[in-house]
Amino acid sequence: MLPLPAFADNYIWMLHDSQDAVVVDPGDAAPVIEALRRTGLRLRTILVTHHHADHTGGVRELHEATGAVVHGPAHETVPEPVTRMAQGDAATVLGGLRFEVFDVPGHTSGHIAYYCPSVPGAAAAFGPAEAAPPVLFCGDTLFSGGCGRLFEGTPAQMQASLDALAELPGDTLVCCAHEYTLSNLRFAQAVEPGNLALLHHIAACESLRAQDRPTLPSRMATERSINPFLRTREASVARAAQAHDPRTPPSDAVQVLAALRQWKNDFR
Repeated sequence: MLPLPAFADNYIWMLHDSQDAVVVDPGDAAPVIEALRRTGLRLRTILVTHHHADHTGGVRELHEATGAVVHGPAHETVPEPVTRMAQGDAATVLGGLRFEVFDVPGHTSGHIAYYCPSVPGAAAAFGPAEAAPPVLFCGDTLFSGGCGRLFEGTPAQMQASLDALAELPGDTLVCCAHEYTLSNLRFAQAVEPGNLALLHHIAACESLRAQDRPTLPSRMATERSINPFLRTREASVARAAQAHDPRTPPSDAVQVLAALRQWKNDFR
């Protein structure tokens, strides 16, 4: 599994079996075409999580060049032809990997995510490799240390979406679509300055970026311990949200998330 850099901070995820490939959210065709040329892989499938141009801009060119089948959200406008997917559907790729679809509105109204409970070799490029870890392609719903802006959805939708993703196994590889990690972690530290797991994660991610290496994928267990948007029911996070915005009831996770998201929007 490879994160192909695109634009300033996007990743186009490429999953392959040494012959065929799947890409996720190809906002630009060029990095994918170059990776296919370099590796000799054949592009078979394109998975799209939501309609924003930095996730869909290369879809049509790649489909026309390779004939790859496109899967995308049922309720958003994405390049045709597309097999439309929603909660309960699944995309089968690379001869048998079954990616379950989750509806995860919040960043956009029809955002979806793709989850496979066992992907052979997926972690090999990112450290000690389990035989077949779970993999989540979550687009812009969940970031390492953060979540997407609420461009179309509501705080209640985002809270429900994040709750659903947080229930996935702790060893799940969280494949976000942007290298926003250090910025997100600076905000997370402002929320929970005493979170030791967060401090250790910041150091690890700073080391990776100093080597020009991705901070992704993350792990769901890590995100549950360091990501304030997955920790809205933790007393320390709720207190911080209320201290920032006294109107925030600390017992209401949705209101805590809303306060955190507004705080993050303005955070410098």
